Amino acid sequence: MELRKRSFFERLTGSLRVPEEEPEGKRISIGKGEKVDKKNGNWMAEENDEAELAVDVYQTATDIVVQTMVAGVKPEDIELTIARDIMTIRGKREENRNVDEENYFIKELYWGKFSRSISLPQEVEPEEVDATERHGLLTVRLQKVDKEKKNTVRVKSI
Repeated sequence: MELRKRSFFERLTGSLRVPEEEPEGKRISIGKGEKVDKKNGNWMAEENDEAELAVDVYQTATDIVVQTMVAGVKPEDIELTIARDIMTIRGKREENRNVDEENYFIKELYWGKFSRSISLPQEVEPEEVDATERHGLLTVRLQKVDKEKKNTVRVKSI
């Protein structure tokens, strides 16, 4: 065992550092769809994974409103699937640049498939939906189910 000076934290808590033993070249999971190659430290995105959209969900008196950024995606390339208690947004952001990888200094923008399924806080009418996109902001208004609404039906004699 090699002797080394203990860190301030180790001296303060009385703990010892346990060395990590990872096989050479093993990949470890960093986040959804991202891996780091321990051999040479390169970040890689897995080909089949979809990015997850960040969303804001709030309510008005009559609607549930979902907002998300979809900049760079054509409205016809966005798919909305709505049930009474869940909504899914899917799409794909296409990269149209022809730049060699070695010419990048920083590459943080996400290109590829994305999706997000949202459990809605209240039942909605799947047929009563208004979806608009303006300046990259997708706004989906879902009409709440009015459980207090009553309908009187007149019985007919045939």
